[in-house]
Amino acid sequence: METVAVKRKFSGKRNRLDKPELLAPAGNLEKLKFAIHYGADAVYIGGQAYGLRSNADNFSFEEMREGVEFAKKYGAKVFVATNIYAHNEDVAGIEEYLQNLYDAGISAVIVADPAIIEVALRAVPGLEVHLSTQQSTLNWQAVKFWKDEGLPRVVLGRETSFEEIEEIKANVDIEIEAFIHGAMCSSYSGRCVLSNHFTDRDSNRGGCCQSCRWKYDLFEDAREDTVWVSEEEMQMKAPAPFKLGDNQLPLFQEQDNSFSMGSKDLCMIGHIPELIDVGVDSFKIEGRMKSIHYVATVVNVYRQAIDSYMADPENYVLKPEWVEEMNKAANRPLNTGFFYDTPDHEDHIYEPEEKAVPYDFAGLVMGYDEETGMATIQQRNHFKPGQEIEFFGPKGTFFKQVVGEIQDEQGNILDAARHPLQLVKMKVDQPVSYFDMMRKKK
Repeated sequence: METVAVKRKFSGKRNRLDKPELLAPAGNLEKLKFAIHYGADAVYIGGQAYGLRSNADNFSFEEMREGVEFAKKYGAKVFVATNIYAHNEDVAGIEEYLQNLYDAGISAVIVADPAIIEVALRAVPGLEVHLSTQQSTLNWQAVKFWKDEGLPRVVLGRETSFEEIEEIKANVDIEIEAFIHGAMCSSYSGRCVLSNHFTDRDSNRGGCCQSCRWKYDLFEDAREDTVWVSEEEMQMKAPAPFKLGDNQLPLFQEQDNSFSMGSKDLCMIGHIPELIDVGVDSFKIEGRMKSIHYVATVVNVYRQAIDSYMADPENYVLKPEWVEEMNKAANRPLNTGFFYDTPDHEDHIYEPEEKAVPYDFAGLVMGYDEETGMATIQQRNHFKPGQEIEFFGPKGTFFKQVVGEIQDEQGNILDAARHPLQLVKMKVDQPVSYFDMMRKKK
């Protein structure tokens, strides 16, 4: 029987979600559960093919099914990033792969390549297709094109401003997803070839080596123009320690910091009302490679802020503790990206900067006895009596205390919780709940 192409046209009823979706990254099954437990409405994951995070703990189909079942208990959805730019050898198994995603219960795929989009729309019409940010979609005419192709949602390029989003929403009845937190690309998003050049690892096929995060030194060649040379490239191209050639003059002093192209990270926690008012339907957090502590902390803060605004927009205020919490998960200095203005030299990191004190995920609450005030903790990082720790959780749990006596499951007193996933018991100053987290300063 002849296969008939199916394009799903959307009437515009989904133009505006009643409440913005909080979309979180999940690099593995455990991170998926933390993200959803801490308030994500949806998570995006990678499969074992066709995604851009080949180094992540990507999901098997069996893990996807388990993740979908867990998500359903919380009313959440699971999306799969299928966003490579395919070469000829990549296309052969895509139809079967997409069908397997649909059979596993995946709600949508995030796609950049038009060939994969066409296959998904034709072969698996029950699977939603969201346009990936890799397409660098920045204007309403392009958004309208993809809506006419049958896509219900477009993930905008990170370079899109508030003004441009407002114009897009005014002209096209479609869902808009935008990154609101996480790492920014030093290049034009999705167009970097540094990784390909330096290491032969294709950024657009999942192999990015993050060469924009390397450290660089500047040299002048007496015979040619000024050139940049990275420390990593020096070692890769020279079996012996790198040495200056006769015609290479260093444009730096030994005590100078190596140059880095690393951009500051995006953080929009201070601008929730603007994001909602301009019409962003899905708030996307970057970071499938980030830690459990990072995912839980960031999702928890945005969940509280969104809920607070939606409950009482007129009296909404940004709480200082939300900003403080966000800084505890920050890997780099933060800014607002392209939302208000084009980033300039002040939005890049050229030398080491003072950071917020980093924290480690120290333990996970597995149980709590109200009568004794004792909590059962699953150890995730070494901690011991006398250390100050913090508890936080999705129900607003937050308090600090000093670790007191620690016992193992048999009641033996321990000098430290030193074994991974070890179950220990300790008295806590306030009630805690299952899946609350305990952290400590590094």
